[in-house]
Amino acid sequence: MGINRDKPDIWKEDIKRSVDFYNHWFMEFAPKAFRETRIHTAKQVEAALNATENLSNISVELLKKHPEILPILRMATCPPIARDRLVGLAGATKSLIENMEDDENPRVSPRMPVEKINSELKKISLIIERMIDPDIFTWISENKCPSKQELFRAATIVADRLCGAVSNPIIRNAQEKRQLLAIGAFLTENGYNEAASGTKFDQMKPGSFSFRTIVPVNLVDDNGEVNKVNIPIDAIVMPKTSVSGEFPLLIEAKSAGDFTNVNKRRKEEAQKMQQLRSTYGKNVRFALFLCGYFDSGYLGYEAAEGIDWVWEHRIQDLLQYNL
Repeated sequence: MGINRDKPDIWKEDIKRSVDFYNHWFMEFAPKAFRETRIHTAKQVEAALNATENLSNISVELLKKHPEILPILRMATCPPIARDRLVGLAGATKSLIENMEDDENPRVSPRMPVEKINSELKKISLIIERMIDPDIFTWISENKCPSKQELFRAATIVADRLCGAVSNPIIRNAQEKRQLLAIGAFLTENGYNEAASGTKFDQMKPGSFSFRTIVPVNLVDDNGEVNKVNIPIDAIVMPKTSVSGEFPLLIEAKSAGDFTNVNKRRKEEAQKMQQLRSTYGKNVRFALFLCGYFDSGYLGYEAAEGIDWVWEHRIQDLLQYNL
């Protein structure tokens, strides 16, 4: 017997309640998350202005030393330049620009010959210099030193552009963090304890839970060889009643601010479920924790794949997993 996947007669009402739940959170808390990110981003822009001597020095050496400022420079132009557009305008190698804008490790391409790096960075520099927005960076055309107010205003405008370009990830990350806090609070209220950092999923004690834990799965390549791949799971719960060697409950937190994107992403969960079952057997317990815009098309697809879910507005349904 399922928790929600075998009860399509209540899906419509739950969808309405979930949309209302998400919209309430968005109106109350999303602007705060966006503002906090904008403040942090504005400081990064100010640092970039300082490094470039207020955009008077966008040299090859500077770009080598500070590749992380490239996204900021793209948003400092008129009009702002998309990443792929910069590739076309500068005639630069796409991988070079992608490496410079890598979130985890911004860098110039390590295997690219120095002469080619210098040539491509020079082309990027010339495009940026040519397209600097004169209405934001007024001091450049006036050939003067900017005031603190002018610098602050320019940094805020560029920060707004940067945040606008990534507004959906900002909101999604804030929502995911809130969902995991909700799961943790609910489990704690019901007598569970968070496992020590670094605890492996198959070493968790009964009555414990963990977040963003790695679970290895087997993937078979085209040659029939089995490879181990680590997949992250948002929340893992080892029920109090579990016995030694029992597989824990795996929970994926999902939120959505519109109905369109969920149907693009619905295969992700099914693929993860298939990987888990092929590695650990058909009795793997894998649940979705949903909040937001998930329509009957999405729910029906997941139900057909044998995936059940718990709505955040009815979080107590987690207890039906014999916790």
